[in-house]
Amino acid sequence: MSWTRKPLAAFAVCVLLLAGSAGCGTDDAREGGASPTPVGKILEDRDQEGRPLREVGQEGAPGVGIEVQPDTAGGWGVRLTVRNFRFSPAGAAARAVAGRGLARLYVDGRPVARLRAPAHRLDARLVPRGTHRVTARLYADDGTVWAVDGKPVESTADITASEPGPGMTPDASSRRKARTQGADVGGRGSPGRAQGAS
Repeated sequence: MSWTRKPLAAFAVCVLLLAGSAGCGTDDAREGGASPTPVGKILEDRDQEGRPLREVGQEGAPGVGIEVQPDTAGGWGVRLTVRNFRFSPAGAAARAVAGRGLARLYVDGRPVARLRAPAHRLDARLVPRGTHRVTARLYADDGTVWAVDGKPVESTADITASEPGPGMTPDASSRRKARTQGADVGGRGSPGRAQGAS
């Protein structure tokens, strides 16, 4: 009868292993209920750096707004307002999780910073005299660009830096005049719609 006990014992061990693993949670579940299932649809379109767009529906899609102001140290203060989006910490797994990731900051189309928080300071050397476009674009942690209706989720502000004129004092207010305008460029980038960070 010993030959029937071994198959039954092996069967019991298999059932226990399967039942035990079914009740185990994933790291994603412990991180606040984020789903490990694929998010959105990868499009053939890419951004200027060659990163693919990850299309998500408008309802619940990430959104971003940007505000850029001159600071007293001669640089520029950048403030992002996000909606349906959380910044991932450094070292986050390289996978797309709904509404998570980082922002990339561009000046005149050149990448200047990767942001994992809503505030950043742009050094004055990155914004020489003249008018410039500062863009914030949202990315998933796997490097794909969040997109809605085939367009990247981003927001752009136009700023103008000027040198002081003759007889002006070199403090920050006379050294530069800044005119910041939010511009909705694709996706859900309108600063007006991006209020209420989540």
